[in-house]
Amino acid sequence: MPSQPSRDLVAIDNPHPQRDYEVECVCPEFTCVCPMTGQPDFATFTITYVPGPKIVELKSLKLYLWSFREEGHFHEDVTNRVLDDLVECLQPRRMQVTSLWNVRGGITTTVRANYP
Repeated sequence: MPSQPSRDLVAIDNPHPQRDYEVECVCPEFTCVCPMTGQPDFATFTITYVPGPKIVELKSLKLYLWSFREEGHFHEDVTNRVLDDLVECLQPRRMQVTSLWNVRGGITTTVRANYP
């Protein structure tokens, strides 16, 4: 059976909790729809974090990001929502979520949300 989108992020134990190291996950295929027009929006999401006790299981992250595909979201809101959900799940030492949105009406938008 093919995978389905899911909001269930899975956290697994950090194999090196005593060390500060950086993890970067890049999703160049993020999609949602504009809440005003219903037209598709496309973005590259980059998630960079220094793990605390947990790291994100990558398949769950992929399915989580996929779950926004049919929903209407403003760029600023969805970027901050992804950050909030990941922080709640992982309790990282630091995290930044950056969304780089494709051109719409001649404007490119980049949103950066940080924790703490």
